[in-house]
Amino acid sequence: MLDRLNQAMEHIEDHLDQQIEVSALARITLTSEYHFRRLFSSLAGMPLSEYVRRRRLTVAGAEVLAGEPTLLEIAQRYGYTSGEAFARAFRAVHGVGPGAARRTGAALNAQPRLSFRLTVEGLSTMRYRIVEKEAFRVVGRKARVPLIHLGVNPHIAEHVRDIPPETMRRIADLSDQDPKGVVSATVRLTDGFEEGSELDYYHAVVTGAAELPEDLDVLDCPAGTWAVFENTGPFPQALQQMWGDVAARWIPSNPYEYRPGPEILRTEQAPDDPAHCAAQLWIPVTRSTP
Repeated sequence: MLDRLNQAMEHIEDHLDQQIEVSALARITLTSEYHFRRLFSSLAGMPLSEYVRRRRLTVAGAEVLAGEPTLLEIAQRYGYTSGEAFARAFRAVHGVGPGAARRTGAALNAQPRLSFRLTVEGLSTMRYRIVEKEAFRVVGRKARVPLIHLGVNPHIAEHVRDIPPETMRRIADLSDQDPKGVVSATVRLTDGFEEGSELDYYHAVVTGAAELPEDLDVLDCPAGTWAVFENTGPFPQALQQMWGDVAARWIPSNPYEYRPGPEILRTEQAPDDPAHCAAQLWIPVTRSTP
């Protein structure tokens, strides 16, 4: 997988002055378009579209400073329909317009070309299992929150605090299948993995119940395959590390790829240390095409 990801990066470099089709990158990596976008953003920390934009403007910046060709020719080469649109995009990345950069030889910002490689960090293993699960529902209270990579997400904490205890009891009583008990379910609204991108967060349970209270939020999940990971450690650092390891280590090394669906997390405090928790993370996957 890593070799194919690097071939996809080579394809991007060869087509910076052309339309880059995600379908072509997916074919190179033998994945779906959804999985490629998700995997790229997880590993790179930015959406694919943002990386391509930054690379184009990095290469365009070198041509601007070189003094030729004209600014309009550079704009058109990299897909901008007007000099004004090119100037706005250029200024957003470099902090200066292309005309001023050419006149003054200004220092510009550069997006380095990405390549992917495996770094071996010890001999730890990841505990996981594959589960085939019938259709179910995630039922609880939903909030739209920003993604925060490290530490407690205050927006999620506030949302959970605002759920009345009586409502939480009604939600908990609906749990009737794995993962049991109250869980956190997140649905990404964009392909991006950068901090601040929006999520729909459910403080909820997993249930097969057909009749549900009208005041609760419901997310229908079709039948499918789930990869289930487990770890124990300090909260929330250990589970955030587990999320990162799934994207950076497990997905590139196993014959599975992401599919649309919520990521479901169940945590339980360690009885002898409230600062630690046992975490179980359910990721929707599908077997990749050989």
